[in-house]
Amino acid sequence: MIPTIFSHPDRQPAKFRPFKALSHFRKLIKDKEDTEQVFHIFENLPRKGFMDDARAFVESEQGKQLMASEPYLPDLLDDHGWIDALPEGSVGHAYVTFMRREGLSAAGLVAEAEKMGRPKFDDQIQWYANRLRDTHDLFHILTGYGRDALGEQCVLGFTYGQTGNYGNFFIAYAGGYELKRSVKGNAPVMGAIRQGQRNGKASKAIIEQDIRSLLAEPLEAARARLGIGEPTLYQEAHRAYRSRGIDPYNFLAAKAAMA
Repeated sequence: MIPTIFSHPDRQPAKFRPFKALSHFRKLIKDKEDTEQVFHIFENLPRKGFMDDARAFVESEQGKQLMASEPYLPDLLDDHGWIDALPEGSVGHAYVTFMRREGLSAAGLVAEAEKMGRPKFDDQIQWYANRLRDTHDLFHILTGYGRDALGEQCVLGFTYGQTGNYGNFFIAYAGGYELKRSVKGNAPVMGAIRQGQRNGKASKAIIEQDIRSLLAEPLEAARARLGIGEPTLYQEAHRAYRSRGIDPYNFLAAKAAMA
């Protein structure tokens, strides 16, 4: 059902609580798979312009069309049958391959968010906020950033460039600092995150795309159409790690070897 009101009367404005965000970040550092902490960080670092951006999109012709025609995104993204039927080299094929390899699902991300127990409202803000949540793993495919520690920070930097959400900025750079501190070397960690941020700001908004059509596009063509730049510093960082015998996807092994 299409949400007919912008903001439900029972919806309470989020409060800016940076110290709570820091507490949740410390928990995330201890277990990077504890995705629930990410949502707590976002909740405690709300951005003033979020409501204005949400209203601008839901009141645009594109936003109205998507609200009326697009299925619930987690169901669409987890229906691998129709995506498997898309052409080889499509965004959808790359997405499904990634999700299967990593053991992920769009429904799983929803479940992590719902652990917070926040009330849900049948309004357009909820619909818009859900798009920010549900497209996260699609960002990995379109940007070329993996699920390694640096790749996650770069995706969040890119997302900050797209949305301006403080939570993305905080986790990206605080996580980058932790990475620099824990794995010594000359890899351009902060440079890679900043490049991700610049690339995000320069490219078209991914959450404003027709996701069904986007999944059917050839991956390289979609990147070109959206104006997504090459993650050259992220690739350079991986080369720097590997030159020292460090697997960027397994920093725990690297730290154990250096201990």
